This record gives sequence, C-alpha cells and structure tokens, in this order.
Amino acid sequence: MSSVTRAADTLLDRTLLGYSSVGHFLRRRWWPEDPAPDALAGKVAVVTGAKAGLGKATAIGLAKLGATVRIAVRGDGDAARAGIERAAGAGRVVVDQCDVSLISSVRDYAKDLDGEVDILVHNAGVMPAKRTETAEGNEVMLATHVLGPHLLTSSLRPKLADGARVIWVSSGGMYGRPLRTDDLQYRRGDYKPTAGYARTKRMQVVLAELWADELDGSGRTVHSAHPGWADTPGVATSLPTFQKLTRPILRNPEQGADTFVWLAAAEEPARYNGMFWHDRVQRPTHYFGKTRETAAQRQELWQACGRLTGL
Repeated sequence: MSSVTRAADTLLDRTLLGYSSVGHFLRRRWWPEDPAPDALAGKVAVVTGAKAGLGKATAIGLAKLGATVRIAVRGDGDAARAGIERAAGAGRVVVDQCDVSLISSVRDYAKDLDGEVDILVHNAGVMPAKRTETAEGNEVMLATHVLGPHLLTSSLRPKLADGARVIWVSSGGMYGRPLRTDDLQYRRGDYKPTAGYARTKRMQVVLAELWADELDGSGRTVHSAHPGWADTPGVATSLPTFQKLTRPILRNPEQGADTFVWLAAAEEPARYNGMFWHDRVQRPTHYFGKTRETAAQRQELWQACGRLTGL
C-alpha cells in the first residue's frame, strides 16, 4: 500500500466513512487480493449464529471457497443450511445445535463434535432492549459474546487443527468503551443496550489478544475484526433508528463479512497473531487514551471468564 493510499485509508477510518458501503467500495481498489477459489477445500469451519446476517454471509463465503461449514445455531437451522448451500453452490453445510449463551450447551457441543476444526468464527450476537439473564444466571450479552466463545475456544482447543484460525466478530462500537472488569454482569447503573453491547465487544477484542498469546507458537492464530456498518436483521431489530437514518450507506451482509472470510482463507493473516482488522487491514484497538486497559485488568478478565465458565 503506497503512502498516499495509506493516508486515504486512514482518513476513511478516522472519519467513519470507511465503515459505510462507500468505504467498502473505495477500499476494494487497493486492498489485498482475494483468497484462491479453492483456498478452503478440505477445511472444516464452525460459525456460530449463522442463521442470518453476518454469520450467514460468512458461512456462504467460506463454503464458496470449498470449506465444510458447520453452523452452530439454536433451534431449526435447516432453512439457513439450504439458503447457504444455494447461495454458495459449493462446499458442504452441516447444522449443529448449540446455544452459545449457555455454558452447558457449549460444553456438550464441544464434547460431541467429531474431527478437527480449521476455522472457528465467533459470530453469535444479541442486543436485548432490557437487561436479561440466561437460565444459568449470566447477563445475556456477556454470555453470548464473551463467556460462550471463551469456553468454546478452550473446549475445542484439542480439536483445533495445525494452522487453525479463530476469528472473533467484534464491532467498531467498542472504540467508545473501556474494558470493564468491575461489573461484568452489568448490574450497576441504568442498563443501556448499546453500552452493554460495546462493552462486551471490547472484551472480545481483549480476549482475542489474550488467546493469541495463549496459543502462540502452536501454529494456530487468533484475530478479531469488525464489519463496519452492515444492514442485518440484528441492526433492524435492535437499532431501527440508526438503520433508518443510515440505510443508503449501510453495507450488505456480504460486504460486512468480507474481512472475516478473508481472515479465514488468505495467506497474509497467518503471518500475524492477535490483530484487530477491518477491510483487510490491521486497525488500532484504541483511538482514545481513556479506553486503554491495564495489564491487571486484562488478567482480571481472563480469570473472570475462567471462573464464570468453570475453567
């Protein structure tokens, strides 16, 4: 990337225009090349929350590159499987039952999963309007975005193939929130869905870095990324006003999922570990000093996740 292109890319990022479909259109002119058409032939990918939106688009992208895609979902996933197979025209799609928000479900799923996993995409996401707890007593966003993925990564660790890649689907909203380890369950103060979502998305980025350290030297890599502003069913349900105001420049799910598919299949990401990405380029994890966490806070998050998941 030339200095001029890099400057343009940074300007798009800082002005947030890069999060839109406009940013996607412009960056396609200079971003790294696409993975080979058969880059994932013979590989097995697990994608959580793949019934719709970014998860489904990611599953389609991985299947197009030849992967066997296991969609870990709650309830009936047959319609999603059929839709993914129809859109991909390649690969193979398997429906697995797993409620990522429940510790017991994640344990059972990881225990029963046969064979090795080459790609693990933590995509499942929620943003309830009111503070809600799972049947196991954990706040739903914490359970879905943080605890479940942390436990799934740990439980599948023996089954991660050499060269496996773990990808955390975060959000650019995390930039506005620091790491909070003093109130993981969001019991203090007034509950705000967008704040809780951003807090857990910040936790995901930190956990991806910590897992990269944990797996360093094993041949397995861990990355996190954000999709920009994508028009998904989740956005329509949880952020209807935002969707209405920004609809003309929202990305479609395929555009939002592009970097996740690229991270799973391209050669370049394998040369790095623990990076945060958007539009196929490494991005800073902080833009404001007030959001920077301490080493102690990072360790507190790791220990808390272990304690809350029984690890």
